[in-house]
This record gives sequence, structure tokens and C-alpha cells, in this order.
Amino acid sequence: MSLRQRLTALLVCLRDPQKVASFQRLCGVEEPRPAGAEALPGGEPCTAPEAGGGRNPDRPAISEGGGGKPRSCGARNGVRNGLPEAGGDPVTTTAGEHESKATLRNRVQGLRRNSLTGEEGEVYGVRNWLLFYLFCFGTELGNELFYITFFPFWIWNLDALVGRRLVIMWVLVMYLGQCAKDVIRWPRPASPPVIKLEVFYNSEYSMPSTHAMSGTAIPLSLVLLTYGRWQYPLIYGLVFATCWCSLVCLSRIYLGMHSILDIIAGFLYAIFILAVFYPYVELIDNFNQTYKYSPLIIISLHLALGIFSFTLDTWSTSRGDTAQILGSGAGIACGSHAAYCIGLMSDPPLDTLPLTVPFITVTRFGKVILRILIGMVFLLLIRIVMKKITIPLACKIFGIKSDDIRKARQCMEIELTYRYITYGMVGFSITFLVPCLFFFIGLS
Repeated sequence: MSLRQRLTALLVCLRDPQKVASFQRLCGVEEPRPAGAEALPGGEPCTAPEAGGGRNPDRPAISEGGGGKPRSCGARNGVRNGLPEAGGDPVTTTAGEHESKATLRNRVQGLRRNSLTGEEGEVYGVRNWLLFYLFCFGTELGNELFYITFFPFWIWNLDALVGRRLVIMWVLVMYLGQCAKDVIRWPRPASPPVIKLEVFYNSEYSMPSTHAMSGTAIPLSLVLLTYGRWQYPLIYGLVFATCWCSLVCLSRIYLGMHSILDIIAGFLYAIFILAVFYPYVELIDNFNQTYKYSPLIIISLHLALGIFSFTLDTWSTSRGDTAQILGSGAGIACGSHAAYCIGLMSDPPLDTLPLTVPFITVTRFGKVILRILIGMVFLLLIRIVMKKITIPLACKIFGIKSDDIRKARQCMEIELTYRYITYGMVGFSITFLVPCLFFFIGLS
């Protein structure tokens, strides 16, 4: 076999959905049983009688208590399709049924219903709850809730310079990753055999994994940006980055959203982007802050990149995410320019480096908590207000009916306008409006 054939065989193997399903089973994820069937003590499924009094011709009806009446497994004890049903009549259970009930208690519904497509995850069983919650936490490290808390926390409480430059690298990595998805257009792993624990991003393509890219770029960028600027052993940073990256990558396989090949490609692609663009991150940050016309260039460039990405493929949740990422990056950059112009947030002098981790006092801890609470409430209000304003306004401008918001948001004009403006204002608030608020109430 030639080297090319071996490489092709390896890629096919890494993309095989059976590998994903095997990893899920290894971690304690159980396949959902067909509607109307559940396991007996011996592991053999029993089948509910067919409509009209008939029964499965391939298997004799199973009787209760030795009688001739067929037992309806799917609806017994108020359970239908593996889920409890209101108003179910309790009956006396046997030892085998206790085992079945224990299995039902471990069944959960798929995570994060997709509000735009209405798609819901499968019902599945979980045998290892520790891994379930660990990987759910891992996948959240690549979702909006994490980003909207993590970046502000760094900018408001730890190091604004690191936070700004981290956002620059995050925007580059995520934008290029989303564009690559729409160019390659590989589907998600097939289900079955894979169990889809999450469907929020199911309408997106699979290759490369942008969760893996984010989970690689953020911790590595943190180490690159903080080592030498902050005083800590390098080995701690490397262990931290390795654990973060591994957790995010494995979580996407566990949830059935990516093949092993998607994860590897996302990891390598993120490393490549860091190698190319990280040397210029200081130059970009200084340009954003100091150049007179940088806000105009930032807004125009990010908007043009968004329009270009929207032309790569038809609608999916990735288009909205791309506009959201670009809007956030543009807003944070413009906010940092405004803050620099009025001297609101100044970076520590070079002669004070490396910075040491400050001793945590009650006063300092209280200020951190207050900044997070007040700042996040402010960001939430900005997001709600801008969403209420931009969607109807965009529909009116572009002549699109706003009766069905879900359908309207699938139009490029509405999605790009709404996401870009809304999250642009959120980003601007992170680096300018919220720090102004902190200054006036004495929390700077």
C-alpha cells in the first residue's frame, strides 16, 4: 500500500462516526431505544402491541402474571417512549422492572434546543454523570455565555491589555474557522450510530471544529500573552492550556457533534493561525488604540468580512455566529480606542513588569464581584434593548415581514444587521461604557 493510500485510509478511519459512537459508549452514553420498547432483565427489548390489537409478528406477546393479555411496555407505569407520562397508573413492579426504572431515571433530553430551527436533541441514557457534567462544562467553554463573561472579566479585573489582544486572536481564529466550514461543507457525524446530545449547532457544517479551534487558541494565547508579563512558572501555564484544550476537544466528540478528524483539523488550524498572526497582535492592538481613523477602518473591515462570509453558503447558525464574533471584535476595538483617547483605561508602565498576582483582600474581592454583577447586568440590558430595536428596524429597512422573527432572522440582511449592531454595542460597552460607569461610581 502506498503512502497516499495509507494516508487516505487513516483520514477515513478518523472520520468514521463509529469511532465517535464508541467513545460515547466508553464514556457511559447509552443509545435511545425505539419508541414502545424497553429492556427486560435479560437485556432483550420487549415490544408494545401494535395498534388495533395486533402484535409484533416477529416476537410473541409477553404476558404479565401468566395471563394472556399482552403487556404494553412503552406505556407501562406512566412511561411512554422512555419518558414519564403524566397520569400514569402505578402497578406492582418486579425486580426486573426496578432495573428498567433505574435506567429511565438516567435518561435525559438532548442539550440546548435550537431556537431558530426548533430542533431538539435525542433522548439518551447516561451511566457516568461525572463525565456528563465535565464534558458539558467543557463544551460551554466554546459558547456565547462563556465568551460574554470571560473576556469582560479579564478586561475589567485582571489585565485590559491581555483581554484586548486575546479578543483579537479569538476573532481571527473563529472567523477563519467559520469560513473554512462553509467552504469545505462536510456534514456532522451520522446519527445513528452517533447519539446527538446537542443540536444547537447541528445546522452548521462539521470541518473543522471551531470549538476545538477556540479551545486551542484561547488558552495558548493566554499563556503567550501573560508569560513574562505576569510572574508565574511556565509549566503551570502549559498544564493549564493542555487541560483546557483537551477538555473542549473531547467534549465535542462526547456530545456527538464532531468526528476525531474534525477535532484534529481544528487543533492544527488554530495552531497555524496563531503562528501566522500572533507576531502582529501588538501592532494591531496599538493601531486600534492610537490611529485617528481606526474606528472607521475597524467597522468597515469587519462589516466587509461579514458580508463576504455570508456569501459562502446558505443560512445556518454559523452565519449568525460569524456576524456576532465580528461585531463583538469591532465593538471592543472601537471601545478601546475611545477609552484610550480620554485616558480611561491605561496599561501599567513597562518598568512595573512582570506583574505579580495581588493578594486577595475582602475589599478587592468585593470590588471584583461588584464589577462583574453591575457590568453583566449592563451588558444584558444593552443586548436586550439593541435586539428589540435592530430586528424590527432591519425588517422595515429591507422590506421583510417581521411577523415570524425566526424566519426573518434567516435572511442575510436581517441576521447580519441584527448581530453586528447588537454585539458591536455589547463589545463597545465592555471596553468603554462599562468602564465609564465604574469610574463614576468609584469601582475603577
